[in-house]
Amino acid sequence: MSSSSLHPALRRWLHSFIPAPVTVRWSERVRSAVGALAGILFTGTMMKMVPGASTLIPLLVAPMGASAVLLFAVPASPLAQPWSIIGGNLVAATVGVTFALLVNDPVIASALAISAAIAGMFALRCVHPPSGAVALTAVIGGPAVHALGYRFVLEPILIQSALLLVGALVYHAATGHRYPHAQRLPAAERPPTAAGFTRADIVAALRRQSELLDIDPEDIEAVLREMQLQAYTRTFQALTCADIMTAPVVTVSAGTSIPRALQLLRQHGFKALPVVDEGRRVVGIVTRVDLLGLAPADLRQTLRRWFSIGALTPPRVADHMKTRVQTIAASAPMSDLVPMFASAGHHHIPVLDADGRLAGIVTESDLVGGLYRQANIEPQAA
Repeated sequence: MSSSSLHPALRRWLHSFIPAPVTVRWSERVRSAVGALAGILFTGTMMKMVPGASTLIPLLVAPMGASAVLLFAVPASPLAQPWSIIGGNLVAATVGVTFALLVNDPVIASALAISAAIAGMFALRCVHPPSGAVALTAVIGGPAVHALGYRFVLEPILIQSALLLVGALVYHAATGHRYPHAQRLPAAERPPTAAGFTRADIVAALRRQSELLDIDPEDIEAVLREMQLQAYTRTFQALTCADIMTAPVVTVSAGTSIPRALQLLRQHGFKALPVVDEGRRVVGIVTRVDLLGLAPADLRQTLRRWFSIGALTPPRVADHMKTRVQTIAASAPMSDLVPMFASAGHHHIPVLDADGRLAGIVTESDLVGGLYRQANIEPQAA
């Protein structure tokens, strides 16, 4: 290899030792640190209640500190899931005790224990890096650990692993984070994205890798979809929701009768009507689907029957409207509408002004029209 080609290669190799920039928000860093503090404190406090703790049984074993880093700092990692910590630590502890009993040389026993623990964790799908320290502790932990024999697997390893896991489950739930981060079972496979990838493509690509990648297919899919949205935002940033929305909007109030709402839907050819209060703030939305079957096809017969009785009041929109309405700001880029229509299943999205009042409404056809307009704007700008 020539010196000219060696220099760039050497530079790239040395550059690989530089740590990557940390993209984790400060709030998440603090949350992780506080979580580890709470988890270890909880585990140690509970261990004090175990008979023989701190005398016959180690109060806290060092590998629990490494497990805490995974469970609280990178809870989305496949290596930090419940089965990984419980299964991995049990496998490693069992293997470590076994080699400690069978092999007199601690160096050879340590090497064999860690090697066998890795093989066992791969076989049982419970790879957990701190478990290597568990196997090593079983071999070189000293007379106190050796005296426990296979009891070391249950106490302290199983008990402390379970306590730390319980602490992580409670803490993540209390702070609004999803844990365990196991792969969800979707009701149906999502359709291919604009880039053409599906969940099956991601899984297949991961299987072709020559080494274990510490990332879940669901997380990769989420990042790729966020990348697509970011690309949409960059590409279609010229137009906002205010530029493509339909305005003014035909609206109804919560007290509007169902016949009147149906009349407006038919008269204007709409499929949905925003429901607003006196200040034009959106309180709901009512669609044709919501009203199907509530009134006969002949609206005039319905009105005659209701008002001839006199004592009966026609049903109101408030009785059948959806109160959880997805809205968007008029100043938001048009690209923000893409996931709402593509993934969330919305068809009509009210647009709000700076004061939170209804300014217009956007439909899928409005978005398509906006994309067409944007496509014509870009060549002109170029």
